[in-house]
Amino acid sequence: MDERDRSGGEHRAPVFMVIREVTEIDRRTALAFAAAGAAGALPIRVASASAATVSPQVEAPRLWYRQPARMWLEALPVGNGRSGAMVFGGVRDEMLQLNHHRWWAGRPYDPVNTAAREALPRVRQLIFDGKFAEAEKLADEALLARPKTQMPYQNVGTLQIRLNDVYDNDAETYERELDLDGALATARFLVHGKNFRREVFASAVDDIIAIRLSCDTPRSINARIGWLPAAAAEAQPGADGSLILVQHNEASAGIEGGLSLAMNARLLAPGGRISREGDRLFVAGADEVVILVALASDYRNFELIGGDPVAATTRMLDAASAKSFDTLLRDHQADHRRLFRAASLELGRTAAAELSTDARIAIGRPADDPALVALYFAYARYLLIACSRPGGQPANLQGMWNDSNAPSWGSKYTININTEMNYWLAEPAGLAECVAPLVAMVEDIARTGARTARTMYGARGWVAHHNTDLWRATAPIDLAAAGMWPMGGAWLCLHLWDHYDYGRDRAFLERVWPVMRDAALFFLDTLLPYPGTDYLVTNPSLSPENNHGHGASLCAGPTMDMQILRDLFDRCGKAGAILRRDGDLCRQFAAARARLVPNRIGKAGQLMEWLEDWDMTAADLHHRHISHLFGLHPSHQINTDETPELAAAARRTLEMRGDSSTGWGLAWRANFWARLGDGDHAHRILETLLSSQRTYPNMFDAHPPFQIDGNFGGANAMIEMLVRSRDDIIDLLPALPRAWPEGAMTGIRVRGAAELDLRWAGQQLAECRIVPKLRGTRTVRCAGRRQTIELRPGRTIVLSGPDLAVTHG
Repeated sequence: MDERDRSGGEHRAPVFMVIREVTEIDRRTALAFAAAGAAGALPIRVASASAATVSPQVEAPRLWYRQPARMWLEALPVGNGRSGAMVFGGVRDEMLQLNHHRWWAGRPYDPVNTAAREALPRVRQLIFDGKFAEAEKLADEALLARPKTQMPYQNVGTLQIRLNDVYDNDAETYERELDLDGALATARFLVHGKNFRREVFASAVDDIIAIRLSCDTPRSINARIGWLPAAAAEAQPGADGSLILVQHNEASAGIEGGLSLAMNARLLAPGGRISREGDRLFVAGADEVVILVALASDYRNFELIGGDPVAATTRMLDAASAKSFDTLLRDHQADHRRLFRAASLELGRTAAAELSTDARIAIGRPADDPALVALYFAYARYLLIACSRPGGQPANLQGMWNDSNAPSWGSKYTININTEMNYWLAEPAGLAECVAPLVAMVEDIARTGARTARTMYGARGWVAHHNTDLWRATAPIDLAAAGMWPMGGAWLCLHLWDHYDYGRDRAFLERVWPVMRDAALFFLDTLLPYPGTDYLVTNPSLSPENNHGHGASLCAGPTMDMQILRDLFDRCGKAGAILRRDGDLCRQFAAARARLVPNRIGKAGQLMEWLEDWDMTAADLHHRHISHLFGLHPSHQINTDETPELAAAARRTLEMRGDSSTGWGLAWRANFWARLGDGDHAHRILETLLSSQRTYPNMFDAHPPFQIDGNFGGANAMIEMLVRSRDDIIDLLPALPRAWPEGAMTGIRVRGAAELDLRWAGQQLAECRIVPKLRGTRTVRCAGRRQTIELRPGRTIVLSGPDLAVTHG
């Protein structure tokens, strides 16, 4: 995929003379740090990681900067799971670029190619005959969706706030920040002896975005407020102090637009005068200005459009404006902190932590700045809270922040790794509630995927290929070499099991059982005997986006498919037994599982990616996807305890593939190395991930361009390095790097409905406290020691020191 300029175009904020001087100081400091690092010395005395201080009173995590954002990738994100904003923090002009979770191109559509079923047998036979290029050509012509793409996520537009009597170069001092604990973006600057302050947050409680402009000198706020929509829009009448626009979404790939969206801003200005000129509001002589923003579209569900978005936003603003700004903020922060404070990571602080966030990223040496790693972890949790809340859409390729109507890859849901990676973090990091939108989407695509299975394959159950969108399209798209992969829905079903396994909510398992069962049922109908063997394989399929070097990507039975199906059939068998449901069908799942092609080792000692030993002849030996290591992570099929030979083969594969990759590719590699117990190697990859090569100034992950999966996947790797759980085993510090000699992690959930806090010092366990919600037996392992413990609700288990001495808290 091509790299794209994400400078933000019309959202570019001005550069300031005075501010630029401060920025240059930070830039020179950062470069001096980097240069001195090569010589083994630092211009500012920064302690090594081994000398980092871990304090029981950790400073609230924040991103902060000495200058306004000059491009979109410097702006700071806020969100409530339904509406989001990128906050630029300009002195004269504040720009809030906005998004709404239900604002996409197009309208309800069914893209399944009705001719596909007739061509499918021929494609399958060509693959079995080894005529891969011919099979791929026919698949491109006859199997792909109509249209061959899906609908892109859209930009709502921008709210512009201009201070009329303030100019950019007037700022004598400046600072902006994003308080992760308070979910509040703030800019502070001094102009003509007056201290101005601007605060922005997105409330999930009140479903609004709130902005407050204030000054320490009375009657000093004189401002102009207006909309800059991203699509055709018309003004609507509203109450005094209101600005309402209604815009209409765009067509895409021949699918007509059908959505409308209301952008409703309400201005409150105590002590000031509000006036209207055309489509803008003016305020003069105010002590402070509060702007409440509500967004709503007429999307009802993937099959239905209807409703009055203007009336919806008016109701939201009526309710919110009945509260003071301080009350709105208090309610918002209480709701946010309920989730954000559930888990934390502390790795100590060095002098580098005193630098601005962009300077720390420019230095790119997390080994000398362990607090930057902890900040990255906190930021990932913040982002998931902000973009994935019950009642909203799941986190897409960019979470929910997007400044384009034609974003890279549509900013959709790419379900051959990216969407799944978005949610690896949620269960262990205390954010199970944030998985609700993903669950709802899987339930939706089970319905649309049933049509795809029936029409395209003549099969029972349901299927989703490698992408979906707001309208829940499930047919193969783009090109056969990427889209003809039938495993997307199956992989997503494993997240349903994980949600159950971490919380053990039987009612939830009852709810999702039909979805899991029917995903497996599809493969009972479509798996085919591999000629000359008793094995069952998928056909057509591919190892995601990787050309095997024999004229195509299409093939039969790639390793990843077999691994996903082993887990899916296994989880369905366990769920059926727990629920005492569909026993005969579960036995068929088990029988099919037994006939799947096993993991195999190739002539170079690597884990084979395909049925044939093609790894060394593949088109790209260093491909960003390492799909056949799914069995190592996120699955546990390959591990150093039970399958040491396969683990060694996985290590060889990683060595052959190399450490250089995209942002999300690095994140997955870090998780792989953590699973192999090599914390130092995992940490080296995290160093690259957190450097300016793969992290933008606002800490968004750089694919490039921006994709949020790297943020989430990188944070999950940190958990994998410190805590791992599978079945009834809990591993503590399984891949602790030398760069983190002491630290603490709290609120980490493990499988079987338990939670733990962990503290270590001198590269050894100091204490682990386990709080269970259910009875059970667990084996806890650390540094070659093991301890079997009995869990009982209401009783805390305390394991102390490297010997894992057990007491009860």
